[in-house]
Amino acid sequence: MSTIQNSIDVIIKQGMLPLYFNADENKSIAVLKTLYNVGIRAVEYTSRGPEALSNFKKLIEIRNTEMPGMLLGIGTIKNLEQAETYFSAGANFFISPGFVPEVASFLIGKEVLYAPGCMTPTEIIAAENAGVQFIKLFPGNILGPDFMSGIKDVFPNLIFMPTGGVDTTRQSIETWFNAGVSAVGMGSKLISKKVMEYEAYDTIEKETKRVLDLIGTIRG
Repeated sequence: MSTIQNSIDVIIKQGMLPLYFNADENKSIAVLKTLYNVGIRAVEYTSRGPEALSNFKKLIEIRNTEMPGMLLGIGTIKNLEQAETYFSAGANFFISPGFVPEVASFLIGKEVLYAPGCMTPTEIIAAENAGVQFIKLFPGNILGPDFMSGIKDVFPNLIFMPTGGVDTTRQSIETWFNAGVSAVGMGSKLISKKVMEYEAYDTIEKETKRVLDLIGTIRG
C-alpha cells in the first residue's frame, strides 16, 4: 500500500480530521496527546504562526517516541518552500486552503498525500488532473452540503472532506455524509481557542469521543 493511500485510509476510517494550532508548545503537545488517547490517528496541525515550525518538529519528536500509528499532517500550506520545509520536518500529509500546482507536483512525486482546498468545479478539475485524490471543500460553511451533492457524480474517483463551518451536531455531520463526503474537518468547533486557553483537555476528549461515536452511528 502506498503512503498516500495509507493516509487516506486512516482519515476515512476515523471519519474526521481534527485540526488546530497553538503558539504554546506545551499546549500543542497536550492537545495532540489528548486526541491520541481518545483514538484519533490522524491530526492536522496548522501553520498559522511563527511558532508553528518549531512546535511541529517537537510534536513529531514526541509522536515518534510516544504515539505509534499517529499520522501528523500540516495545514495552511501555500507555497513550495513551506511544503519542502515541512516535508523535511517529517509531515505525513499536507493540506492547503487552495490548490497550489507546484506543491501538488512536489508531494505527489514524494508519494505524500496532498489535499488542496477547492471551492469551484474548475479548481477541483485542475487538482484532479494534477493527480490529487483527496479534496478539501473549503470554506465548507460557504459551499454547504448541497454543493457536494451537486458535484459528487461528476467526480466519482475523488474523496471529499469539508473544512470550515462543520458543527459537532448530528444534523450538521449527518447532512455532510449524506451529501457524499468521506470525512469532515473539525477545527475551532471541536478544539476552540478558549478550551486551549483554559487547558480544558477533558472537554476536548469528551467532545472528540462524542463526535467519533456520532460518525460511527451515522455510518451505521
